[in-house]
Amino acid sequence: MYTRYDWLCRLRSAQFRVIGHHLLAAPQRPAQLRNVTCLRERARSGGEERALWTSLAANMDDIFAQCREGNAVAVRLWLDNTENDLNQGDDHGFSPLHWACREGRSNVVDMLIMRGARINVMNRGDDTPLHLAASHGHRDIVQKLIQYKADVNAVNEHGNSPLHYGCFWGQDDVSEDLVNNSALIYISNKYGETPLDKAKAHLRELLKDRAEKMGQSMSRIPYKDTFWKGTTRTRPRNGTLNKQAGIDYKQLTLSHKLNDNHSGELWKGRWQGNDIIIKVLKIRDWSTRKSRDFNEEYPKLRCDNKQAPPSSANLILRDNRKRQQDLVVDQCQAVKFALDIARGMAFLHTLEPLIPRHYLNSRSVMIDEDMTARISMADVKVSFQCPGRIYSPAWVAPEALQKRPEDINRRSADMWSFAVLLWELVTREVPFADLSNMEIGMKVSLEGLRPTIPPGISPHICKLMKICMNEDPAKRPKFDMIAPILEKMQEK
Repeated sequence: MYTRYDWLCRLRSAQFRVIGHHLLAAPQRPAQLRNVTCLRERARSGGEERALWTSLAANMDDIFAQCREGNAVAVRLWLDNTENDLNQGDDHGFSPLHWACREGRSNVVDMLIMRGARINVMNRGDDTPLHLAASHGHRDIVQKLIQYKADVNAVNEHGNSPLHYGCFWGQDDVSEDLVNNSALIYISNKYGETPLDKAKAHLRELLKDRAEKMGQSMSRIPYKDTFWKGTTRTRPRNGTLNKQAGIDYKQLTLSHKLNDNHSGELWKGRWQGNDIIIKVLKIRDWSTRKSRDFNEEYPKLRCDNKQAPPSSANLILRDNRKRQQDLVVDQCQAVKFALDIARGMAFLHTLEPLIPRHYLNSRSVMIDEDMTARISMADVKVSFQCPGRIYSPAWVAPEALQKRPEDINRRSADMWSFAVLLWELVTREVPFADLSNMEIGMKVSLEGLRPTIPPGISPHICKLMKICMNEDPAKRPKFDMIAPILEKMQEK
């Protein structure tokens, strides 16, 4: 029964040996760790810590061993040296996160993720950390990886997903967690086997029932190469594998441009018979590193719609250029737009972690065919796009203009931005339209410039704006608190 299953047959060299059901690495290769010298100096300094530091200096020659053994102190010291690359791989492409997930070292996993470890990094067999955590039954780590947007349907070189492993090794709780987070039960590997084919009878029935309740298709999904035409696979020099999944640009049909700004162009187009929105990024000096960063970051912008097919989950834009004369935004419609935006932001604020570099303003809100306002993810920037720059300061909270991103409360800052949006909706004006962005940023952050609420505005909306624009970020409400208020306004 094991002849074709990759955990027992993928032996690439004599460096691996099979013991029971586990694939273990033989002798370890020392990594180039630059902080070992520092540790040895401290070990020579004497005192109560001498034994500890001597031990650490001797053992830190291999970061992969430290992650396997769960040596959190040694891992932290290694990470503190900014010259070390926590996404490097060993001879078989296992990153530190791979090893920590495989061995169930939850504290080390936390540390690596917080320092920027790539959640979906692949080894030379295309296994992600989620594959390893699932196969070894480390449920807490599986849940943590899913929380940080691990791809639950990633497949390795044999076509096996994490759910294949959870079912094969009888990890019932892990398998159920995966299915609860959209893992496909009928996805086939290279040998035509689905996760259910690898599960015992009781688990098979449990997962099938759960998948049916979640609306999964009960049709078998045939195996197919995950690499689309026009894309490449690259193995960085550090040994980790970067899978660049995508589609051939020639398969897209761009009909007309919707928007053009500093970060890129937004187009309306079609792909495989579906209406889609296409963002063409403006990027100078494209590099392998930027390609890796993009492929790691863009999946985090996905919002799964489990009640509808993928085509209808896409954003449909309303083209008002021919129908502008028919579009009337009165106070009732303005309140509806505000409620739509509040509900969208309330959902985004439930995500942990929050989507980075998402800034709420009128440019990030789009209107669909039934006059519903929706939050657009098209303007969320990738990490290498204009780092440290703010292009729409009129909507940005004062503290966000004054402090570093990691020092602000993002949720409170978004509430300030919502207040400015609300001001736009009821005044039909652009905030500080007579000033440049540089002037706006300086005056808002240093001189107390604020939108002026004109007379004639509904007292309820006026009060809501003032609450949302409280100078103390801690006193601003949350979106799930103001949504019921807007619902009552809409009823009136």
